[in-house]
Amino acid sequence: MFIRQLPLWIAQTNCWIVSRSPSDSECVLVDVPPSPEEILQVLVANGLRPVAILATHGHIDHIGGVASVSRSRRASDSDLPVYINSRDLHMLADPIGTSGMLAQELTKTGIDLRSPEVIMDLEDGDKFSGSGMVFETLHTPGHTKGSVCLLVNDSETTETLLFSGDHLFKGSIGRTDLPGGSYEELVESMRSKILPLDDDIFVLPGHGETTTIGAERARNPFLAQM
Repeated sequence: MFIRQLPLWIAQTNCWIVSRSPSDSECVLVDVPPSPEEILQVLVANGLRPVAILATHGHIDHIGGVASVSRSRRASDSDLPVYINSRDLHMLADPIGTSGMLAQELTKTGIDLRSPEVIMDLEDGDKFSGSGMVFETLHTPGHTKGSVCLLVNDSETTETLLFSGDHLFKGSIGRTDLPGGSYEELVESMRSKILPLDDDIFVLPGHGETTTIGAERARNPFLAQM
């Protein structure tokens, strides 16, 4: 697979650009921070056209660029779907009203914060096919009510990737002190959905460096408590 990591905006939120191979023209975007111009530049430079945007959750640093990218000429399809869990749909539909002063400041930059035209649901166990890949949804509440992680398999290399959003990081876990957060829910999600996964699965988080399930099982102090 061709995977490009773009840490963007003030929170250095990772936008992941994923395509089946470097020669493919179609791609899937996982999380779109409010830095759409940088994302579009990479798409143009690599000759890529997004066929879908997958949001791991609804915080503004992960969905703030969705409207601009989904309506761009690079997307070329006015019906470019944006996938998000229904419990975080309100944040995508109304990022200004649900993000407080941060979104108010963004409006001064002229960034498009309208709701995308086509929104699709990502529920636990749902599978999305795009650009020759299949993404499986794991509903992992705790950081937000609608937080999800996304599993994708590379059949040629037998590698499995986990896009973990703000649920699991290298050496840490997502914060739970924001509206909709719950440490108890995050712990239960981690126990039931993440810890049973194979050690060799690569973890591509919403912030910071990549890691593996095995590395976090062995060294992440938060997982050790679980």
